[in-house]
Amino acid sequence: MTASLLLQSLVLGVLLGGLYALLAAGLTLYFGVMRVVMLAHSAFLILAAYLAWWFHLRTGLDPLISLVVTVPLFFTLGVGLQRLLISRLRPATMTMMSVLLTFSLALIIEGTLGLVFSGTHRRIQLPYSGADLVVAGASIPVVKLIAFALAALALAGLYALLKLTRFGWALRATIQHRHAAQLVGINTDRTAGLGFGLGLATAAVGGTALALDSTIYPSLHWHWIGPLMAIIVVGGLGSVGGAAIAAMLLGLGQSLLQLPLGTTWAQTLFYVALFATLMLKPRGLFGGRLAQRF
Repeated sequence: MTASLLLQSLVLGVLLGGLYALLAAGLTLYFGVMRVVMLAHSAFLILAAYLAWWFHLRTGLDPLISLVVTVPLFFTLGVGLQRLLISRLRPATMTMMSVLLTFSLALIIEGTLGLVFSGTHRRIQLPYSGADLVVAGASIPVVKLIAFALAALALAGLYALLKLTRFGWALRATIQHRHAAQLVGINTDRTAGLGFGLGLATAAVGGTALALDSTIYPSLHWHWIGPLMAIIVVGGLGSVGGAAIAAMLLGLGQSLLQLPLGTTWAQTLFYVALFATLMLKPRGLFGGRLAQRF
């Protein structure tokens, strides 16, 4: 292994980890505010990717511009989904029933995409799609840098929202202890709805970033749900910061393992980490103290 190849793997691992962190942020919010296992999150990611592709196809403009429409659209969908469907589930069986409900949503989205766009693989071709940035002998694709920058901006905005606004304080209080939040006057139902919308808005950003450098097809969401679930479990359910750290670590590990093992076997790292976490530390690496702080 040459130094330039190792450097390239490290840089690509960081870029991949940043994208993973954004894609997993919504899952963490869903579980934090309502203990919902949102299996349809990855399907919404692919829906956002298709909307970005369709926007570019119809207008010829950069797909990033589609975020002006898709982010508020997905936020509204998230709020409506929580109020019309999720909130009607019984608290005692919320987690189990949410798996069944969101699994059916994922199938509906997949079927609709297949009906409208067929099962043909799609890919966005941009002027900078094949461009590379050479750093110390390492070749870094420009699209991956743009996707990472988009993920970093979205996560920074999410962090600022959670830490610096009254809504963010209310949302963090709801995540940490719903009943205690109610006792201090927080409308937890309204906060949960907005938090759900915020989680789905991150899917709009993540799906658009994913579309920049990925071939998309309706069933692609099944490829993503496993690694994303592994990230939030390893990081600690309900901990946005923990999920981000776990995403970076697993992204780096996957990138480094691709050199000796290949792409397919390298992804088994997520499942090995998931099983090890469930056996040794079921609350996740950062499910305690870090979850309370963020």
